Amino acid sequence: MGPRRAGKSFFVLHTLNQLGKFGYVNFDNEALIQLTNYNDLIAEVMQVFDNPTLLFFDEIQNLPNWELFVSRLQREGYNIVITGSNSKLLSKELASHLTGRHIPTTLLPFSFSEYLRATQQNFKELTTQQQQTMLLAYLESGGYPETITKKLKAPQYLSILFDSIIFKDIIKRHNIRKGPGIERLAVYLLSNVASEISYLSLANATGLASSLTAQRYCGFLEEAYLVFPITRFTYKTKLAGQNRKIYCYDNGLIAAKTYQSSPNYGRLFENCIAVQLKRMDIERKIQVYYWRSPQGEEVDFVIKKGTQVVELIQACYTIESAKTHNREIRSLLKASKELQCNNLTILTLHQNDTKEKEWFGIKRKICYTPLSKWLLEENSKYGD
Repeated sequence: MGPRRAGKSFFVLHTLNQLGKFGYVNFDNEALIQLTNYNDLIAEVMQVFDNPTLLFFDEIQNLPNWELFVSRLQREGYNIVITGSNSKLLSKELASHLTGRHIPTTLLPFSFSEYLRATQQNFKELTTQQQQTMLLAYLESGGYPETITKKLKAPQYLSILFDSIIFKDIIKRHNIRKGPGIERLAVYLLSNVASEISYLSLANATGLASSLTAQRYCGFLEEAYLVFPITRFTYKTKLAGQNRKIYCYDNGLIAAKTYQSSPNYGRLFENCIAVQLKRMDIERKIQVYYWRSPQGEEVDFVIKKGTQVVELIQACYTIESAKTHNREIRSLLKASKELQCNNLTILTLHQNDTKEKEWFGIKRKICYTPLSKWLLEENSKYGD
């Protein structure tokens, strides 16, 4: 599972080609949308691919009742690999009909380490200036494989991809009659990543009929792997999930679809961190939240593992402003006391040291870490 054009089909084909004979059907083909006789389909696959026992069905969510079809084939002894670009549809149906008989894997656009490998760069051999240039390029253009391996112009390519996701994966699939409304909402969310939202404010800002419409449309955008939420940390069960921030699965889409005279590196910086943490969350290594006090102090990321809060992270593209720096520190220290977590990190563009800070009797060590170093550690620091 994963976003369109993230490389799912290529990854599967590359792997299966090393295993030998297999059958392949791409259901992103309009000629197969009206398919009703699945037995005829399998007969054709058996003939074309010489009776394979391994089958690959691409973009399976386009096939009506696909889960019953796949379940039957699995019971008949076939090994099956499927891909799809709709998280809710796939997860719901797999859980209903293939419980215990499937292994889900989520594939996202390139991480920073994958981006470096794809561009054939040895980060350690680069000068400090070159390293910073590479990081800023990644923050702005994102990690969609074809913009890197085929050197396609990211803004144009990703703008077209965005339109395709909105039309094919959302408007067409859900029969939305007022398509411009959900497109306005999507662009608004990309323009306001890392901002706390409410469905009522979204409806008012984008001209949607109601907060319920905004909530439903946000669900569609999340299902299509365009955006994902991070909820506010709270111990109160009734309030869990009510407050949330929205992030985008790839920075390149933000740069391609928002209208700014220059890149907002602060937001891109925080979104990049959110996506990296989302990778770990998907693998169920950690849970990710943000924290906000009643007075409005905020910590960007609260990392919870099991029942324990194991790290608090602030995203600071630049800490040159003393006022901003002190605000971030105060929030960290206050959250540290409330959440009983002493592992405090400020991710910056290049600062790399540890300092002891104090505020109103709360004294803690804070680790300042360059974003590039943190990204290249990937998820090893939290273990299995």
